[in-house]
Amino acid sequence: MSATMTKDSISVQHSSEVAAGERFEFGKNWAAFLAVLDDERIATAVESLKTMLEVDSLVGKSFLDVGSGSGLFSLAARKLGARVHSFDFDSNSFACTQELRNRYFPNDPNWRVEQGSALDADYVASLGKFDIVYSWGVLHHTGEMWKALENAVIPTTPGGKLFIALYNDTGSQARRWHWIKKTYCRLPGILKTPFAVAVSAPDEAKKIASSLIRLKPTEYIHSWTRYKNGRGMNRWHDIIDWVGGFPYEVATVDEVFEFYKKRGFTLTKVTTGGVGLGCNEFVFEKN
Repeated sequence: MSATMTKDSISVQHSSEVAAGERFEFGKNWAAFLAVLDDERIATAVESLKTMLEVDSLVGKSFLDVGSGSGLFSLAARKLGARVHSFDFDSNSFACTQELRNRYFPNDPNWRVEQGSALDADYVASLGKFDIVYSWGVLHHTGEMWKALENAVIPTTPGGKLFIALYNDTGSQARRWHWIKKTYCRLPGILKTPFAVAVSAPDEAKKIASSLIRLKPTEYIHSWTRYKNGRGMNRWHDIIDWVGGFPYEVATVDEVFEFYKKRGFTLTKVTTGGVGLGCNEFVFEKN
């Protein structure tokens, strides 16, 4: 760890922010997700990496997972042959990633897992350079998104790829969700699940009505049972992650594009269509 933040100091900071209602416990949610992780979900995660990075293999490549969460995409990168370094600020996410490493690649010298902060530039610099720097749906939860985006430049080697996903800025709608997320994190534990159900209910009702009107009731059912066909994730855990996901910041596609253009990056792939409040995905190449 860097001189500025040790593993113990990160754990203390994380716990204090959770206790103050300033941070969602992403790691606890991911720990529950590991109970339903299966080979199909892993295969889906592998395919999504291959698609966005436009590769068939990562053999001979180094992969930095900034905010590894459940560890699923670190696992996917390792299965593709990359040398992987994973880190996360959240104590339970750090533990989840360690668990996946122990489960699928025990004692593997080519997959290292640490607890660290994307906001700690000294720590990030200490990791060295990587062919692929990956951070999906993470940096907007740091509390200092633009600083985190700046720090993501540090470990990206010239000619390397930076693959990030960030929440889309939808104006007043995003500001309303900022309030919802902050409220969720400040509720007593017993009220959090009912609150998540209540705020999700209107959107779920619309989806049910739409499927019934079009005489396709199984479409809604499949939106739950086949949800893992997206990125290998689980819908209920993603709903909790969404409702509780605080800190919460957003950015437009143009803002992200201009930010990295000024720092010598070229946009090579972007997925933005119809994401609404969700994540825009970007793959940049460092010049």
